[in-house]
Amino acid sequence: MSLINTEFPLPLRLAEAIANPLFPRIDTALRSGRHISADEFEQHSVLAEYHSELEIFYGRYQVELIKAPEGFFYLRPRPSADIGTTVLSELDMLVGKVLCYLYLSPDRLASEGVFAMAELQEEVLSLADEKQLLRMVNSRSGGTDLDKKKLLEKIRTSMRRLRRLGMSTALGNGDKFRVNESVFRFAADVRSDEDPRVVQLRMIQEGEAIFHDDEMPSSDSLFDDIDADLDEEQLELEVDDDLQR
Repeated sequence: MSLINTEFPLPLRLAEAIANPLFPRIDTALRSGRHISADEFEQHSVLAEYHSELEIFYGRYQVELIKAPEGFFYLRPRPSADIGTTVLSELDMLVGKVLCYLYLSPDRLASEGVFAMAELQEEVLSLADEKQLLRMVNSRSGGTDLDKKKLLEKIRTSMRRLRRLGMSTALGNGDKFRVNESVFRFAADVRSDEDPRVVQLRMIQEGEAIFHDDEMPSSDSLFDDIDADLDEEQLELEVDDDLQR
């Protein structure tokens, strides 16, 4: 006897959403933890059009399809979710907060929203406590030039991870990128009567965790190349260590 129940037909609009040629790409992206903002116009339009229907669809997996006040979409797993989850590191979180700070900055308008990796690294170093940053890289850090070099590379790695989550868009083959509205995921508490940039700066300097629902869907393939980058960076750092001895 078949255990598959075919008595309940799929609602028409949900069937339309799933049948959309873009849905497989959207579904894969969301399940991997990606945030889809208006910058990804076609995918974002599909989610906006069928949000109610897809909320029900993902609810069957114990996952919520969230539309943030800023308009971007992402999945938030419940404790009983049927999909894998991951949690960002402390440094990932801090870099995300600084990206949000840049998004709120007047400089974003002046530069048309485009920043360079060196600018991000400089902001992280200037806004956060250096000793705290170095401890994120090495709990026994002595503040040497090598420790600082490791920190800069770790910031770059965190940025790659956040880019894959939809927080920024790489531009060209260089270190330029555009910050996306999805970085407001790191600014849940900024929505108040205070100047949001002032609030964001205070949270960065005080080391407050903003990413309250920091558990998100994960995909093994999402971070495969990042792991490879980490291995390569570790090899380079070990060579540097040998040269300094």
